[in-house]
Amino acid sequence: MQRMNGRDVLRAKEEHLRALFLGGLGGDAGAYHAFLKELSAHLRNFLRKRLVRLPDDVEDLVQESLLAVHNQRHTYDPGQPLSAWVQAIAKYKLVDLLRRRAAKDLLTDPLDEESELFSSADSDAEEARRDLITLLDELPDHHRLPIVHVKLEGLSVREAAQITGMSESAIKVGVHRGLKFLAAKIRGD
Repeated sequence: MQRMNGRDVLRAKEEHLRALFLGGLGGDAGAYHAFLKELSAHLRNFLRKRLVRLPDDVEDLVQESLLAVHNQRHTYDPGQPLSAWVQAIAKYKLVDLLRRRAAKDLLTDPLDEESELFSSADSDAEEARRDLITLLDELPDHHRLPIVHVKLEGLSVREAAQITGMSESAIKVGVHRGLKFLAAKIRGD
């Protein structure tokens, strides 16, 4: 029996999940149920590594990601890796959670915190993140989502188009016009 290396193991998992998913899309309820069950374990591991400080949110995010996979299943291109498509959806849900958390934190920061005055080095990055979130929230979805997926998450234009249901050219235009709007807003135009 030949021993499989790490890449072979990943490829085999990819093919197995893809076969279950495509079977489910073809009407096999058992295959789709098995796909969701196996995918939830993969998502849980993926998100646990990224939410070390927010372990209570992992299960909610797994469920949100599964629901998004189910709702967006019609956007999957069978010619593309399933894992990349699912990972992009999970990353989007993760960014969405972190954005909600940041907005909540903005509302609950104490106004009389003296230590904030002296901790500018630590808070600069946090303030920049909050400013970016505030600016992005001013954009309509057709500009904000392409920027989040392509520029912040590092997805390809094609992956962003698959996730959002927008065309690739609409993603490119959305990024261009959204960045143009953000630059004008920062300049004070």
